[in-house]
Amino acid sequence: MNTDKLSHRLETVAKYIPMGASFADIGSDHAYLPCYMLKKNKASFAIAGEVVDGPYQSACKQVREEGLTSFISVRKGNGLEVIEQGEVDCITIAGMGGSLIATILEQGKQKLSTVKRLVLQPNIHAYSIRLWLVENGWELIKEEIIEEDGKIYEILAAEKGLAKNPYTGNMDKGLLFGPFLMRDKNKAFQKKWSAERNNWERILKQLSLAPDSEENQTKKQELEWKINMVREVLADETNERI
Repeated sequence: MNTDKLSHRLETVAKYIPMGASFADIGSDHAYLPCYMLKKNKASFAIAGEVVDGPYQSACKQVREEGLTSFISVRKGNGLEVIEQGEVDCITIAGMGGSLIATILEQGKQKLSTVKRLVLQPNIHAYSIRLWLVENGWELIKEEIIEEDGKIYEILAAEKGLAKNPYTGNMDKGLLFGPFLMRDKNKAFQKKWSAERNNWERILKQLSLAPDSEENQTKKQELEWKINMVREVLADETNERI
């Protein structure tokens, strides 16, 4: 991967950044995404934010080598601390856990009043992001689930709007699986949730062999609930193919 050819994961993130937008890439690492967007004339200005010194220095070096210092501002700071209110149209956060992304958004949400779009790519726990979006008035406008190098990633794009609009029927199911992803049920979706179900069934079996306790009962009930929802969703897909 380089600034001319992104990974499939980051290419998918890139396509949801509005054409010509100014955007902040939080946790930018080598600033591949900002450099790519500016070199392709797909963005007007970018901020590459990084909290760790090593990746921050790498991003600075990359931007200098690409001759993009007039168009990309590399900044060191925690989460949305690196942007000023009204400075960017779009924020991207990719390659982190969903809970951490939700925390970053929550801690910096005063900076989001003028942001038009969020493009978020959690490695795990997309549920946490969807829940945060619903609770804070952000409407999912599109989701994708992809597989790259044996790993499965979800990409979520959201704008201010009717936060519950994409969800129909069981809200908990929509938050867990993704309202758009649950309708499409592509191969990556089926692979992810089959693996999750198998893992939960393994844990449930282990809990069944452990001494009984109130904590164990709570965990078992939660796992059984999740397993049953996966079975329902994947059974729907099987029925659609028959």
